[in-house]
Amino acid sequence: MKHLFDMLSENRDSGIYPYHMPGHKRRACGKLESGLCGIDITEIDGFDNLHQPEGILLDLQRKAAGLYGAEESFYLVNGSTAGILSAVSAALPQGGHILMARNCHRSAYHAAYLRNLRVSYLYPPVLASYDILDGIQPRQVREALNAEPDIQAVLLVSPTYEGRISEIRAIAEVVHERGIPLIVDEAHGAHLGLAHNLHENSCMAGADLVVHSLHKTLPSLTQTALLHVNGDLIDRGLLRRYLHIYQTSSPSYILMASIDNAMDFMERKRQEAFEAFGKNYSEMLAELSACRHLRILPWERERQDIGKLIVSVKGTGLSGKDLYDILLQKYKLQPEMAAENYVLAMFTVNDSAEGYERMTRALLGIDSAADAEMQNGAARGKGETAEKGMFPQPVCKIPLSEAWDMKTAETLLQECPGRLAGEFVNLYPPGVPLLVPGEEITQEMCSRLADYVSQGLTVQGVCLRDDKMYIRTLMTCQRDMLGT
Repeated sequence: MKHLFDMLSENRDSGIYPYHMPGHKRRACGKLESGLCGIDITEIDGFDNLHQPEGILLDLQRKAAGLYGAEESFYLVNGSTAGILSAVSAALPQGGHILMARNCHRSAYHAAYLRNLRVSYLYPPVLASYDILDGIQPRQVREALNAEPDIQAVLLVSPTYEGRISEIRAIAEVVHERGIPLIVDEAHGAHLGLAHNLHENSCMAGADLVVHSLHKTLPSLTQTALLHVNGDLIDRGLLRRYLHIYQTSSPSYILMASIDNAMDFMERKRQEAFEAFGKNYSEMLAELSACRHLRILPWERERQDIGKLIVSVKGTGLSGKDLYDILLQKYKLQPEMAAENYVLAMFTVNDSAEGYERMTRALLGIDSAADAEMQNGAARGKGETAEKGMFPQPVCKIPLSEAWDMKTAETLLQECPGRLAGEFVNLYPPGVPLLVPGEEITQEMCSRLADYVSQGLTVQGVCLRDDKMYIRTLMTCQRDMLGT
């Protein structure tokens, strides 16, 4: 089978002059280099059309389906966001009822808004020793479906941003007992199922719709993803319609070639690549077990995904942001994100030996410094944060599909208790909403948000102006709605 990068290079060198888009005409312009422009094309002869694939793109999508064990797969060049929007839209009718994990990406909430869905939430348990959300349990799904029998689809995130894996096979059985589809946002698990030392992916486990962000954990360019479909619970014609709506009509051939390249690499080298990945990652964790203060979440095939290095700072006198800044500023290592009590660093099949060595040396050095500081008492009490318990469960007073269209006003954070959120509020990354439009804002939530801002974490939806914090709240009869 031909590969897109090869075809794009052949076209560049063919001598055919481009009297078509894009406007750079395959020539260098300013800082746009000829190597990039030369392979950036539109839908011309011989290159198929993503929105009606009949040639090379159809073949490549079938190849991806075979690799993941899916019945049908679709290339996504608008990221997993387009896949989530399309999956939710195809799985539920306008005004339908969805059960979804509260830690879903914001695109799931956007889909609920666009489709005017009624939303019920599953709250993941908390892995308290590391302050991260754990996987959803089958029991939770069964109880929720028993409590609300009119639910028409279930949407979960597995693995989570921090790498926690849910029991998708058992959950799929529970969901299918009701004759409704299971959607899995597996954006962070594009590698799952590709080698014997990895957990199975959700296509293999029986999910109806599965979304993979290739760029997150595989060697593919940013914005590349896949949407897989299985079974007969999803109208595939309807799914294609929504893919046409949510994806650009001018898909990038460079991005699609990047998907092809990643799939080809996985097909040819996956076992070798993941065996080396597992060896390198395991050896790093073994060396880091010498840490006396920093705690590393272990890799467990059934529960914790490979590559998501969670470093807890609880009890060290450091905050997650402190550790993040030390790694970046002192050691020149860029972590994925900082949370209140931990830092997340990501490893993939394409990390170098240097990457493992530098992170290992840095964390051992930081742990040793923490040991010295704790012995002389200098760090005691510094950076400690109060336990916040379970993930907050705000009360919805007005459905998202209505609330997000209402008029809002900026409100001082200390004046927000008793009001209703007018905008999403979340830590970024990962973008999981702490508040959704229409939900009641409590004093506990305001204190939590103030703590996050004071620690230097990125809180989207909180505006800082003149050393004061504001969030947008609904203007319409808020206290009357709350009965106050």
